Amino acid sequence: MSILTTVTPVSHDLGQFTVRRAVPSLAARMVGPFVFVDQFGPAQLDLGKGMDVRPHPHINLATVTWLFDGEYAGAIEHRDSLGTFSTIRPGTVNLMTAGRGIVHSERSPQDERAKGPRLYGMQTWLALPDGKEEIDPAFEAVSDLPWIEGDGARACVIMGELWGARAATTCHAETIYAEILLQPGGSIPIDAEADERAVMLVGGEASLDGEPLALYDLNVLKPGEAMTLASQTGARAMLLGGEAFATKRHVWWNFVSSDRERIEQAKEDWREGRFAKVPGDEEEFIPLPEGKPKTVSEP
Repeated sequence: MSILTTVTPVSHDLGQFTVRRAVPSLAARMVGPFVFVDQFGPAQLDLGKGMDVRPHPHINLATVTWLFDGEYAGAIEHRDSLGTFSTIRPGTVNLMTAGRGIVHSERSPQDERAKGPRLYGMQTWLALPDGKEEIDPAFEAVSDLPWIEGDGARACVIMGELWGARAATTCHAETIYAEILLQPGGSIPIDAEADERAVMLVGGEASLDGEPLALYDLNVLKPGEAMTLASQTGARAMLLGGEAFATKRHVWWNFVSSDRERIEQAKEDWREGRFAKVPGDEEEFIPLPEGKPKTVSEP
C-alpha cells in the first residue's frame, strides 16, 4: 500500500459552485507546509453572476491560487492592500505572501460575468516557517513555469523542484506542488524526496501503484517510498507537499500562526480596522466571525 491516509474532503455548496476542503481535517492537519487545501469546481455560473470574496485579512501564511485550463477555464481578479491588481488565469500561479499582514479580495471579472463565469482550480495556504512568519507581505504572479513530458504524461511544476525541473516561484519553506495530466495509458513517477506528499485526483480516473483513487480525495503518501501514478482513460491530478514542520501551527479563520496570541492580536486589529485597505475595493469587507483558534493537531 502506497497510501498512508485518505481524506475525503468536506464539501461546501456555495450555490453556484462547490468547494471541497481536504486540509485541515482530522486525518491531515498539514502536508508539508500546506495547512489549507481547497479544490473548487468545475462549475459554470449563471449569466450575470460571479464569485465575490470580499476583502479579508491574512497573517503568517502564503496563499497559492491555481486555475485549470480546458473546458472550464476561467479567471479571477485579485486585489490586495499592497495595491496589486492581477487577473488570475490558467497557467499562471499567484502567490500572495501575507507575512505580518495583508488584505485581499477575489472576484469574477466583468467580462466573465457577461458570459457566465467558469471556475475550476485550487486554492491552498502555506504556513510560513519559523523565523519567517512576520516577513513583509508580497505578491507574485509566475507564468514561466516548467512543463515536463513523457510516458503519456505532462506535468507543470508550480512550486519547488520535481522531475529535474524547478519553478521560479518563491518557496519560503521546502515545497513541492504540481499539476499532472495523464493521457489514456499514461504514467508518471512520484518521487520520494519530500518529507510529506499527497495526491488529489481532480478529474478523470487514476491509480497509484495499482490502488484506484477516488475523485477529490486527498491521498497522503507513505514517506520515503517512490511510486507511480497511472491512468487507463486519462486524468488530471495535483501533487503537493514538502518539508514537515516541527512547530505546531494554530489556524483560525484566515489566520495561521505558531503563536495563539498573534492570532488574537490579528483578530483585534481586524475588528478595530487597523489593517490596510484594498485600493479599488474599499467599500466592502468580511466581518470577523466568532470562535477560538485551534492548533493543526486538534479537532
